[in-house]
Amino acid sequence: MVTMKTRMDESILVCIYYGPNGERLIRRGGRLANMLNCPLYLLTVDPLPIEEFDAEKIDYINQWKKLAKELKAEEYIIKDNEKRPFTKVIGEVARQKGITQVVIGQTAHSRWQEITKGSIINTLLRELPFVDIHIVAVARYLEDNDDFFEKGIRAYLIQEGDTYRLSFHHTKDVVFEGIFFKETGTDFNNGVFRFMYDKEMMQVQVIDDYVTELKNIHMVGPGSKSEVWEQE
Repeated sequence: MVTMKTRMDESILVCIYYGPNGERLIRRGGRLANMLNCPLYLLTVDPLPIEEFDAEKIDYINQWKKLAKELKAEEYIIKDNEKRPFTKVIGEVARQKGITQVVIGQTAHSRWQEITKGSIINTLLRELPFVDIHIVAVARYLEDNDDFFEKGIRAYLIQEGDTYRLSFHHTKDVVFEGIFFKETGTDFNNGVFRFMYDKEMMQVQVIDDYVTELKNIHMVGPGSKSEVWEQE
């Protein structure tokens, strides 16, 4: 039996890109759609054709398809081989589907880039002047691992040769800004650093103040601390 939506004057579009923040965005949009009892759409925009997607992208897409089905989304739209600015694509889809609210993650633009080149959010507001835009910031808690990690605090990475040193002070040498989640029960800075990199949300492992490589890691569920890491 198909559940009919009672509010057809409202529609939610969640814009998702690859990385650990995708599920959080989808669930936020799902809660909005459930509260309003209105249609939910998901959108991924990628400049590559789908046949060139690597295993990581395919894995994310498969996860999101399952989540879309779980949340009874109307459609998960993938715009591949897309050369236009993604704000234009979002605008086009929003008009086609009668979208009234857009959920989007924190962008990869730094404050300096926003000053010199203009904010992506401002561009999107000009593209969709009559649509509400919800910006979801980087989570300050690691989902399903609250027992293992403290609440996230703002931190920075400073490059030192082939490695990156964790810092809690902003200086001219900072290359990445993000949130650091420290492991509980340790006197050293071990844990997870979450930040935006090339329009993707990244999580990298910190060991004794240092990140040895910018490789995304996933949390693989509850257990001892030695069991929660899984590198891509």
